[in-house]
Amino acid sequence: MSPAFVVGQMTVKNPDKWAQYRGQVLATLVPWHGELVFRGSQALALSGEEVHPDMVVIRFPGLAEAQGWHNSAAYQALIPLRQDAADVVLTVYST
Repeated sequence: MSPAFVVGQMTVKNPDKWAQYRGQVLATLVPWHGELVFRGSQALALSGEEVHPDMVVIRFPGLAEAQGWHNSAAYQALIPLRQDAADVVLTVYST
């Protein structure tokens, strides 16, 4: 099984709500064996232009776990808070 990586690109609109979301989202990864790999802000654009300045990368054992996490009741319950807090694009990549 190949790992799957959820890549989130975001622009924070409400820092307080974003802090609430970040404080809750990690617990939703645990049942799906998700692991936070990277969280950071763009330091430099070497080529092209990025729409969202912040990024997160989460590793899952496979595509099924990544989809299971996103579709889980625990994560779905956080989506309204996420939408209030930031503009987010989530994409899944596999190796």
